[in-house]
Amino acid sequence: MNKTAEQLARAFADHLAYERRLAAHTCKSYGHDVQVLLAHLTATPLEQAQPHQIRLVIAQLHGKGLSGRSLARMLSAWRRFYHYLMRDHRFQSNPCIGIRVPRSPKKLPSALSPDETAQLLTFTALDVLTIRDRAMLELFYSSGLRLAELTQLKPVDVDFQEGTVRVLGKGGKARIVPVGRQALEALRIWLEQRKKIVRPEVSALFLSQHGKAISARTISHRLKARSIRQGLHQNVHPHMLRHSFASHLLQSSGDLRAVQEMLGHAHITSTQVYTHLDFQHLSKIYDAAHPRAKKK
Repeated sequence: MNKTAEQLARAFADHLAYERRLAAHTCKSYGHDVQVLLAHLTATPLEQAQPHQIRLVIAQLHGKGLSGRSLARMLSAWRRFYHYLMRDHRFQSNPCIGIRVPRSPKKLPSALSPDETAQLLTFTALDVLTIRDRAMLELFYSSGLRLAELTQLKPVDVDFQEGTVRVLGKGGKARIVPVGRQALEALRIWLEQRKKIVRPEVSALFLSQHGKAISARTISHRLKARSIRQGLHQNVHPHMLRHSFASHLLQSSGDLRAVQEMLGHAHITSTQVYTHLDFQHLSKIYDAAHPRAKKK
C-alpha cells in the first residue's frame, strides 16, 4: 500500500529523530520545511514532482518575501527528504538536485561614523584596566584587526620604530599592518602598566587584571560596556570597529587593494563588502575627477 505524503513526512521525521538522532529543534525545522513543500505540491504526488515544479515553489516563496538564505535552507531540507525517499521508499529521482535559489543581497555590518568613533575612544584612562582598554580599542580601530588576531598578539609583535604590528590572521597567514600615532602612544602607556601585573609564563600583549591573557569574550564585554558609558546607543562589537576602520579608510583613500591587504582578505570580493561609501562622498569624487563634471 502506497503511503500518503503526510505519512512519508512523518516517516522522515522519525528517521531524523531515531536513526540520525538529530536534535529536537533541528527535526522541527526539517518538519516545517517539508510541510511547506507539501503545501505547494498538493496537486502533484511526491514521486512525480519535477525540477520545474520545485523552481516554481521557490519562485512563489521568494515572491512572498523569503530571503535567499531561508530558501537555501528549505531547499537543503527538501533534498534530504527526497534522498531519504529514494533510499527507503524506492523513489526514482530527486527533483531538488541542481536547483538554485535567488541570492540575497549581502547585509553590511554596521559601522560607526568618524564622530562616533572619536566619542568612543575619548575617555580618561587612569587605572590599569582603562589604560589597557584604551590601548585595545585604539589598536582595534587603528589597524582593523579581527578579535582573534588581537587576542593572539604579543608585545614583540608591535614595532614602535616602524609604526606597525605583525598579525597572525586566518589560516596562519602573517601580515604587517600600520598602527596610528594615538594607538602607538596608548600601547606605550599600557606596556608600562603590563610589566606590573604580567605573570612570568604569560606572553600575551593584553592581560586581565590577574596578569593572564585576556579572553575574547572579556574584550567584547569591555567594548560594549565602554560604548554604553560613552553614550553610544547601539550594540558596539569588535567587528564594528574593524568595519569602521575599513569604511573610513576607503572613504579617505579609495584604495580598495590597500584596504584588502591591511584587512588580510584573500579575495577582493571580501573587501568589497566594506565599500558602502555614501552617495555624497562619491559625488564629490565624481565632481572633482570626471572631465564632464568639472566646472569651467
